[in-house]
Amino acid sequence: MAYPFQLGFQDASSPIMEELVHFHDHTLMIVFLISSLVLYVISAMLTTKLTHTSTMDAQEVETIWTILPAIILIMIALPSLRILYMMDEINNPAMTVKTMGHQWYWSYEYTDFSDLTFDSYMIPSNDLAPGELRLLEVDNRVVLPMELPIRMLISSEDVLHSWAVPALGLKTDAIPGRLNQATLTSTRPGLFYGQCSEICGSNHSFMPIVLEIVPMQYFNNWSATL
Repeated sequence: MAYPFQLGFQDASSPIMEELVHFHDHTLMIVFLISSLVLYVISAMLTTKLTHTSTMDAQEVETIWTILPAIILIMIALPSLRILYMMDEINNPAMTVKTMGHQWYWSYEYTDFSDLTFDSYMIPSNDLAPGELRLLEVDNRVVLPMELPIRMLISSEDVLHSWAVPALGLKTDAIPGRLNQATLTSTRPGLFYGQCSEICGSNHSFMPIVLEIVPMQYFNNWSATL
């Protein structure tokens, strides 16, 4: 869940998002060290006898600024590739849910159930109940069990959309004629909000996503009532 005037990421609610937050902190520290080093060199050149000639013609300096960036790139690339493969790998999902983007709403199909499909539209501001969030609440939430690997199949009926839930580290393009997939595992129950992250038309900002993550017992009760 986001907070007013929040600057950082939302609280991680999945193993993938935890890895992404750690990678962000790792990369941010590298950027901070590079910025500090460059600032130190500029300050030294302005305040000491560290001249252009003595700096640029030194063989040792040329060796350092060739090797050091290569090491930095390796330090960024290795954890990045690891997370990329983690996000792409889906082993034995407990459930598969197919979501289709439309102008401008989402439809969902629980493929493991015989007839469990519905459309999810944004609730207009005039119909919001007290405490509900403007531009984020929907009439039909996607209810999913927690602590289980779930495969999301994502596509579109018309134009490019993007199915994104920041707290779970999810952002996958919905492309007409193509079926993309993403893995979803929530470590805690709760409501998780997202929105279409692709500029898909005039009502692009009015097709939110709401995931209601519940324990397995509550999910079974919910699915039995439909």
